[in-house]
Amino acid sequence: MPTMNMLQAINNALDIAMGEDDKVLCFGEDVGSFGGVFRATSHLQEKYGRARCFNTPLVEQGIIGFANGLAAQGSVPVAEIQFADYIFPAFDQIVNETAKFRYRSGDLFNVGGLTIRAPYGGGISGGLYHSQSPEAYFAHTPGLKIVVPRDPYQAKGLLLAAIRDPDPVLFFEPKRLYRAAVGEVPEEDYQLPIGEAEVIREGSDVTLVGWGAQMEVIERAVELAEKDGISCEVIDLRSLLPWDQETVAESVLKTGRLVITHEAPRTGGFAGEIAAAIQERCFLYLESPIARVTGLDTPFPLTLEKEYLPDHLKIVEAIRDSVNF
Repeated sequence: MPTMNMLQAINNALDIAMGEDDKVLCFGEDVGSFGGVFRATSHLQEKYGRARCFNTPLVEQGIIGFANGLAAQGSVPVAEIQFADYIFPAFDQIVNETAKFRYRSGDLFNVGGLTIRAPYGGGISGGLYHSQSPEAYFAHTPGLKIVVPRDPYQAKGLLLAAIRDPDPVLFFEPKRLYRAAVGEVPEEDYQLPIGEAEVIREGSDVTLVGWGAQMEVIERAVELAEKDGISCEVIDLRSLLPWDQETVAESVLKTGRLVITHEAPRTGGFAGEIAAAIQERCFLYLESPIARVTGLDTPFPLTLEKEYLPDHLKIVEAIRDSVNF
């Protein structure tokens, strides 16, 4: 089985999707001959031509409006937003058009073939306009699916599933792991299920929930917690909309404790939704308050990035507080 980093896995998934279906189109800022700012679309224009992999003007609202039109006419567009921080000019198109196309037409037409790829998150010293995690804004919008992979294997399987999904999908890619995450990835076509969490470590004392780049941070915290004799169950949510309540609730019923972590600011972050849903289902089984370890309620800083990010030390502190409550 070949070894790939996350960018190579994403490129491989796009190559497979475009090779299989000539309706699949890739476009965005600099994605053509340049291969995108991170090179996720390298060589796709050479292989499939300028009509199927092409550059767009620097106007995110136009990219998604154009993608909506293509998808409504039967194409399978994969639109790249260069950084997730710049998805906000397209916010109206995504939440008012993409998400509502099927509903407002009574399923006479839809944009189910649309996938929006966007690199998100900090850890690259990108400052306040290249480091944000905007998933919670979109998780508030019915009609969308939101997927966040944590490694190359997931990136390929989940991206292929997103491109073939009957609903529009926002695919947030942890850019800090683009080249740092390396692993074995099957060459053949495969898909991973959207909407199903993965229990990547079983434990008995506390449940840890995260997604994307935060899973690597959780693993480092778990190593420290285990030195204290604390048994951690770790769940990668993989999809935020829909998210797998059943798997998280089953785990919390077993451990009695829950720690949720994400990079986005705490207020209005998706951890709040998870905490509310789990306390509704597991309240009488909780041994301690549900804990959130998140980014800070400030604009993403440059020089103080390490202080802002929810690192493994903050998570292990939350684990200890939860177990010793």
